[in-house]
Amino acid sequence: MSFKSSGPKTRPSRVKSPSGAPPSPPHPQPATTSRTSRPRRASSASSSSSTTSFHSAHFPAAEEARMVAASHSIKTAANAQFAAADYTSAIGSYDRAAAELPSYLDYEMAVLQSNIAACHLKMEEWKEALAACERGLDGLEKEWPLPKRKGVRSEEEKTGVTDGARKHEQQEKEQDTGEGEGEGKVVELPEDADEDEVQERLRDLDLSDSKKADITRIRIKLLLRRARARSSITPASWSHLAGAVEDYSLLSTPEYMSQLPTSDQKTVRRALVELPPRVDEAKQKEVADMMGKLKDLGNGILKPFGLSTDMFKMTQDPNTGGWSMAFDQGGGKGDGGAASRGGAKSEE
Repeated sequence: MSFKSSGPKTRPSRVKSPSGAPPSPPHPQPATTSRTSRPRRASSASSSSSTTSFHSAHFPAAEEARMVAASHSIKTAANAQFAAADYTSAIGSYDRAAAELPSYLDYEMAVLQSNIAACHLKMEEWKEALAACERGLDGLEKEWPLPKRKGVRSEEEKTGVTDGARKHEQQEKEQDTGEGEGEGKVVELPEDADEDEVQERLRDLDLSDSKKADITRIRIKLLLRRARARSSITPASWSHLAGAVEDYSLLSTPEYMSQLPTSDQKTVRRALVELPPRVDEAKQKEVADMMGKLKDLGNGILKPFGLSTDMFKMTQDPNTGGWSMAFDQGGGKGDGGAASRGGAKSEE
């Protein structure tokens, strides 16, 4: 199909804007990269700040006191259920007590998680007990972090020390130099401070020391229960058993060992003797299983080429400790092939 046009070919005239109207730009200007990237950074920063502010936001004092009282009332009922060996009902009550608490009361949450872990241990629900201990220890870490061990670098240390770790490090430094809270510290108060303010500051210092003792006490319980859960999970795994050894090793330090009753001290010492052989056994078993799976995978890849992993022999040099690989076409099925090749080589 074709069309014919007659007459001169002219371009239509541009539509004129009404008089008095400002001229519009011929093309819209594209947005620059700098203009689009700034809002994204602001959004990311505002998101992180909003999360922090949400966690640090507190209820009014009266509302918080009401919630804590309600939680303690439910906790008392849960303790009675635990004493009556009704562990399933006790777990449900402890969960309801935790739901009543404000989320920022990490210590109170850790106490409830420790009780929940005790219920699961009574019912030999090792994995559930382990999960409860992990939640409780995470809460105590927010409240008062453990000092970092030598040779171990966490993600916070790689990117920057957290406020909690820095605070705990400063507290330890003050204790070593005699300048921390407690004995030997000089508390500076404003000259115009009245007696009520002085008593409040002194009360805060005493509360801080008692809070540290409470945190240490609950942390010891959680470590003992986590170690027992880790060492009791079946089938035993290398990671769980090694984690139990790590927990018992931490409990064997003087800071914690001195606060353990005699029965728990015996448990810690016995575990540090019995667990290492189990760790080695689990390690060897898991390594052997992994090597078997890798061998099956390699045989599946080499089979189309008429090869198998048995044709590749790995030998270790006793002097250097290095490894070398040799190809055996016979696949270790006998010395006949190797002997015939050796005879042919000697005839040359």
